[in-house]
Amino acid sequence: MSNKIDEFVSKLKHPLKKEMQSVIQIIRESSNKLEEDIKWGGPSFDYKEPMATFNPRLTEYVALIFHKGELLNDKTGLLEPGPKGKAYAKFRSMDDVKKHKANLQKVVKGWIKLMDA
Repeated sequence: MSNKIDEFVSKLKHPLKKEMQSVIQIIRESSNKLEEDIKWGGPSFDYKEPMATFNPRLTEYVALIFHKGELLNDKTGLLEPGPKGKAYAKFRSMDDVKKHKANLQKVVKGWIKLMDA
Protein backbone atom coordinates (compact mmCIF):
# COMPACT_ATOMS: atom_id res chain seq x y z
CA MET A 1 0.00 0.00 0.00
CA SER A 2 1.54 3.27 -1.11
CA ASN A 3 0.92 6.66 0.40
CA LYS A 4 2.36 10.16 0.09
CA ILE A 5 5.05 9.64 2.73
CA ASP A 6 6.27 6.32 1.31
CA GLU A 7 6.31 7.79 -2.20
CA PHE A 8 8.20 10.88 -1.01
CA VAL A 9 10.81 8.86 0.89
CA SER A 10 11.28 6.38 -1.98
CA LYS A 11 12.44 9.29 -4.19
CA LEU A 12 14.47 10.99 -1.45
CA LYS A 13 18.26 11.13 -1.65
CA HIS A 14 19.38 11.20 1.98
CA PRO A 15 22.39 9.52 3.63
CA LEU A 16 20.17 8.32 6.51
CA LYS A 17 17.17 7.23 4.43
CA LYS A 18 16.90 3.82 6.14
CA GLU A 19 16.96 5.50 9.54
CA MET A 20 14.24 7.93 8.44
CA GLN A 21 12.10 5.02 7.21
CA SER A 22 12.55 3.30 10.58
CA VAL A 23 11.53 6.43 12.49
CA ILE A 24 8.44 6.75 10.27
CA GLN A 25 7.55 3.14 11.04
CA ILE A 26 7.97 3.69 14.79
CA ILE A 27 5.62 6.69 14.62
CA ARG A 28 3.07 4.66 12.66
CA GLU A 29 3.25 1.85 15.21
CA SER A 30 2.64 4.34 18.04
CA SER A 31 -0.96 5.04 17.05
CA ASN A 32 -3.44 4.46 14.25
CA LYS A 33 -5.03 7.85 15.00
CA LEU A 34 -2.33 9.83 13.17
CA GLU A 35 -2.83 11.41 9.77
CA GLU A 36 0.07 11.50 7.31
CA ASP A 37 0.96 14.03 4.63
CA ILE A 38 3.82 15.90 3.02
CA LYS A 39 4.01 19.42 4.46
CA TRP A 40 6.71 22.03 4.74
CA GLY A 41 8.91 19.95 2.43
CA GLY A 42 8.88 16.70 4.40
CA PRO A 43 6.86 13.81 5.80
CA SER A 44 4.44 15.09 8.40
CA PHE A 45 2.19 13.56 11.05
CA ASP A 46 -0.91 15.20 12.53
CA TYR A 47 -3.35 14.42 15.28
CA LYS A 48 -6.02 17.11 15.56
CA GLU A 49 -3.29 19.59 14.57
CA PRO A 50 0.25 19.29 13.21
CA MET A 51 2.37 17.11 15.51
CA ALA A 52 5.73 16.58 13.81
CA THR A 53 7.47 17.00 10.46
CA PHE A 54 10.77 15.65 9.15
CA ASN A 55 13.27 18.10 7.69
CA PRO A 56 15.00 16.09 4.94
CA ARG A 57 17.21 19.05 4.01
CA LEU A 58 19.30 18.32 7.10
CA THR A 59 21.56 15.44 6.13
CA GLU A 60 23.90 14.96 9.11
CA TYR A 61 21.01 13.40 11.06
CA VAL A 62 17.33 12.56 10.72
CA ALA A 63 15.56 15.67 12.02
CA LEU A 64 12.03 15.30 13.36
CA ILE A 65 10.52 18.62 14.44
CA PHE A 66 7.68 18.59 16.96
CA HIS A 67 5.83 21.83 16.19
CA LYS A 68 4.63 22.45 19.74
CA GLY A 69 7.24 20.35 21.49
CA GLU A 70 7.34 22.58 24.55
CA LEU A 71 3.81 21.41 25.38
CA LEU A 72 4.94 17.78 25.59
CA ASN A 73 6.93 18.14 28.80
CA ASP A 74 9.30 15.44 27.56
CA LYS A 75 11.05 13.59 30.37
CA THR A 76 12.65 10.97 28.10
CA GLY A 77 15.55 13.16 27.01
CA LEU A 78 14.68 12.56 23.36
CA LEU A 79 13.62 16.11 22.54
CA GLU A 80 15.89 19.13 22.31
CA PRO A 81 14.21 22.52 22.78
CA GLY A 82 14.03 24.65 19.65
CA PRO A 83 12.89 28.15 18.74
CA LYS A 84 9.23 29.25 18.90
CA GLY A 85 8.14 26.37 21.13
CA LYS A 86 9.42 23.66 18.80
CA ALA A 87 11.41 20.62 19.89
CA TYR A 88 13.73 18.41 17.85
CA ALA A 89 14.37 14.70 17.87
CA LYS A 90 17.65 13.90 16.14
CA PHE A 91 18.67 10.43 15.00
CA ARG A 92 22.28 10.11 13.83
CA SER A 93 22.39 6.34 13.25
CA MET A 94 20.29 3.18 13.26
CA ASP A 95 21.60 2.56 16.79
CA ASP A 96 20.11 5.95 17.78
CA VAL A 97 16.77 4.97 16.22
CA LYS A 98 16.68 1.65 18.07
CA LYS A 99 17.84 3.20 21.35
CA HIS A 100 15.10 5.85 21.28
CA LYS A 101 12.20 3.77 19.91
CA ALA A 102 10.31 3.59 23.24
CA ASN A 103 10.98 7.28 23.95
CA LEU A 104 9.67 8.31 20.53
CA GLN A 105 6.54 6.23 21.01
CA LYS A 106 6.05 7.78 24.46
CA VAL A 107 6.33 11.30 22.96
CA VAL A 108 3.82 10.48 20.17
CA LYS A 109 1.36 8.96 22.65
CA GLY A 110 1.89 12.01 24.89
CA TRP A 111 0.86 14.28 22.01
CA ILE A 112 -2.35 12.29 21.47
CA LYS A 113 -3.14 12.38 25.18
CA LEU A 114 -2.51 16.15 25.23
CA MET A 115 -4.80 16.73 22.22
CA ASP A 116 -7.54 14.58 23.77
CA ALA A 117 -7.43 16.40 27.12
